[in-house]
Amino acid sequence: MKAITSCLTLVMLTASAALFSPSTHVVAQQPVLSTTAASVTSLAAKPRKNKVGPFSHLAVGGGVSPLGINMQVAVNASRYINLRGVGNYFNYTVNNISTNGLNIDGKLNFATAGASVDFYPFPNHGFRLSPGALFYNQNAVNAAVTVAGGTSFSLNSFKYYASSSNPITGNGNLGLNSRNPAFSMTAGWGNMIPRHGGHWAFPFEIGAAFVGAPTINMALTGGQACDAQGQNCVNVATDPNVQANLQAQLNKYRNDVNPFQYYPIINFGATYSFKIR
Repeated sequence: MKAITSCLTLVMLTASAALFSPSTHVVAQQPVLSTTAASVTSLAAKPRKNKVGPFSHLAVGGGVSPLGINMQVAVNASRYINLRGVGNYFNYTVNNISTNGLNIDGKLNFATAGASVDFYPFPNHGFRLSPGALFYNQNAVNAAVTVAGGTSFSLNSFKYYASSSNPITGNGNLGLNSRNPAFSMTAGWGNMIPRHGGHWAFPFEIGAAFVGAPTINMALTGGQACDAQGQNCVNVATDPNVQANLQAQLNKYRNDVNPFQYYPIINFGATYSFKIR
C-alpha cells in the first residue's frame, strides 16, 4: 500500500512539473518580448530628421560692396537653389578733382536693385554660382565744373584761359548704367539658408555686373575763355570753336573708358534665416 501511495505521489509531482513548466517558460520570456515591443514603439515614435523643404525658409541680411550698402532677401527653391533679391544704395561727395585744368566737384549717387539664382552644386558645402541681373540701375556721378579766373584749361589740346572777371562754369555727368537691365555673374561661398541647420550665415561673393560702357557728358554753361594775354575772350556756351573742341575732348574721354563695360562686385555680409512654413 505504501508503495502504491509513493508511486501515485511521484506521478502527481511529475505531472505537476510537466504542467507548470511551459507556464514558467512563458513568464520568463515575457520581459524580453515586452522590451522588444517597447524598442519598436520607441523607434516608431522617434521623429525623423527634418529636411529643408522647398520654399520653407526665408533669409534676410545686409552687406557692403562697391555698389554700396545692401539689403538681401532669399528663399530656398530646392536643395540646390536659392532665389535672392538685393538692393544697394550709397551717396558720396568728391571735391577738387582736376583734369585738363577743369576743376570737378562730384557727387556719387548709387542705387541698384536686382535678383539672382544661387546654385549650390554641393548643397552640404557653401560654394555657389550666381547668375543674375540688375533690373534697376541709377548709378551715376553728377558734377559741377569750374575754372578759376586767370587759370588755364585745355580742350582737345587747345589751351584757353578763363576770364578773370567772368570765370568758367559748367556741369558734367558720368553714367554707369548704359545697359539696363544688366546681366551679372558672381561666385562665392556661404549659404544664406544653411542646409545643415542653424540661422546665421556670413556669405561672400565676387564677380561683376555687365553694365555697358560708361557715358560721359559735359557742358560749359557760363563764363568766357580768353587767350594767354587775357584778350579775345569768347562766351564758352555759344562759341562754335570752343564747343567743337569740347565735343572732341569728350570723345577722347569716351574712348578711354569704353573698355570698362563691367562693374566689379565684391560683397560680404551677414544673414539670418528662419522657417516660414
